Amino acid sequence: MAITKGAKKAIRQAKRKKAMNDTRKKALREALKNVRTAGKGSVEAIAAAYKAIDKAAKRGLIKKNTAARRKAKVAKALATK
Repeated sequence: MAITKGAKKAIRQAKRKKAMNDTRKKALREALKNVRTAGKGSVEAIAAAYKAIDKAAKRGLIKKNTAARRKAKVAKALATK
């Protein structure tokens, strides 16, 4: 258990960051799931997925190349449906 004041504060900060990261990860998963069920060329699904992917990359949840790869996969999936 944390003893110093600074260590206790670090634990509080980590809990807040984890909660936000979990929320962003869930939004990303949901957006990608919606893409799989969306129809061909669904602009709303693409926009929501791109937004979630970009936010996850911006916040450091996924790397830049992973984000690019997922966006390409989304575009390809909706173009071929």
